[in-house]
Amino acid sequence: MAKDKDKFEDALGRLEEIVRKMEAGDMTLEESLKAFEEGIKLARLCAKKLDDAERRVDILLKQEDGMAVKPFQAEGGEDES
Repeated sequence: MAKDKDKFEDALGRLEEIVRKMEAGDMTLEESLKAFEEGIKLARLCAKKLDDAERRVDILLKQEDGMAVKPFQAEGGEDES
């Protein structure tokens, strides 16, 4: 379990680093393309990990009868959907 979290955190940190470098504008076109490609892969990995986590939360919040799922709520108390 910790490995999944570490992998997500590492991927997110690397993605943030790529964004900062690209925003600085100091990369060549080839470097930018390579960074963009890596960033897309990392963004997809992070999205998949977040989707998996949301599914796990939904399963944990199922009512006893197993038929209804409570919607996930953000800290503000409003649905994210």
